[in-house]
Amino acid sequence: MNPIEKIKELGLQLPQVSIPGGNYVSVNIRANMAYVAIQFPILNEEFKYQGHLGKELSTQDGIKAMELCALNVLAQVEAKIGFDKILGLNHIDAYFQAAADWDDSPLIVNGASDLFVNVLGEKGMHSRAIFGVDKLPRNFGVGLTTSFTLK
Repeated sequence: MNPIEKIKELGLQLPQVSIPGGNYVSVNIRANMAYVAIQFPILNEEFKYQGHLGKELSTQDGIKAMELCALNVLAQVEAKIGFDKILGLNHIDAYFQAAADWDDSPLIVNGASDLFVNVLGEKGMHSRAIFGVDKLPRNFGVGLTTSFTLK
């Protein structure tokens, strides 16, 4: 099953591709590597999941926010590269802002990791790093960067 069909089977759809908010490209290809710039929980130009996890946002909100970031990554991949050119997802860097006593970051990042594996299968297996940060742009609760190897 191709990734678009798999996304539909999961009851999801790819959002509109977001436009960079600065002097950079959303997908940077060098040789057989593609780097996707940080994606935030934006759904068709609407900012979602703003605030701190454990304060304004619940852990469940964080899971959904990371899933939306992953969908935005996949939208960038489809629009700028094409799923047929992807050999595999290498690594994700997940960022979150949270209240001092909140510590469910592995759970929320599974929102992205699970989506990548469910949509891309073996090609979606990846390593990851998780970073708690003081502040993200526009007060987004989470953000996600990725790298892919191309065929």
